[in-house]
Amino acid sequence: MPRLMHRIVVKLGTNVIMRPDGRVALGLLCGLVEQIAALRAQGIEVLVVSSGSIGLGMERLGLRERPTAVAQVQACAAIGQSRLMALYDDAFDRLGCPIAQVLLTEDDFRDPVRHANLRATLDALLTLGVIPIVNENDTVSTIELDRPMESRQRERIFGDNDKLSALLLKHIGGDLLVLLSDVDGLYDRNPTEPGATVIERVDAINDRILALAEGSNGRGRGGMISKLESARIVLHAGKQVIIANGRTPQVLERIIAGEAVGTHFAPMTERVELERVELERFAR
Repeated sequence: MPRLMHRIVVKLGTNVIMRPDGRVALGLLCGLVEQIAALRAQGIEVLVVSSGSIGLGMERLGLRERPTAVAQVQACAAIGQSRLMALYDDAFDRLGCPIAQVLLTEDDFRDPVRHANLRATLDALLTLGVIPIVNENDTVSTIELDRPMESRQRERIFGDNDKLSALLLKHIGGDLLVLLSDVDGLYDRNPTEPGATVIERVDAINDRILALAEGSNGRGRGGMISKLESARIVLHAGKQVIIANGRTPQVLERIIAGEAVGTHFAPMTERVELERVELERFAR
């Protein structure tokens, strides 16, 4: 993987933000914040797509199980979003990094004017050295998406932060998407089976690769299948994706340094360049 990165998107999954007992994984979150701040100090522009608002809202309300009613889930998101941003603001402020909250709906990608405004705002924030913290606007987006428009059902663009992060990278001209969750990457079989190993590189997302994705986690909306679909969006845009474990020590710094961490998805142009470099090295 090329080491020169100008703009990256880092998606932090719910199971990175939250502990198994439903409380905030504060130490882990602060460690990732430090890594992001270090990347920014190197001149790399970082956008963070963060899950966790629903989980934080559930914690604040003392709920042990995720509500089934859409309105209650949206209420949890509304309660948790302010706390999520307070955590980020406090952690980044200690490192001298200003942040900004950006809440998106699918119409921000559908409507040309809103899309242009979004791109301009994000470019301005990044130029000012600000780290945007992006999330789907859960308090309104589901209502908007479930309402028929022009007598037909609207097609969903994204329904989780994996796909949101992929679209964000595609539309803001990023170089790399890093999807961090509580798994080490894409395994060659069910991770619970003996001998299961992480696939270091995926050359193409085909039916065989998609068949390796099973199930989803219990709190977030995205599972491995969502991550693979998101990776496909990014690959079609000619960019790179890495799926890795957010609990891996110094995971972001190691990825940017070119270490083999997690599963790397490279577009065809990138794979051709890697093969050329290897051939030139061999020829010497």
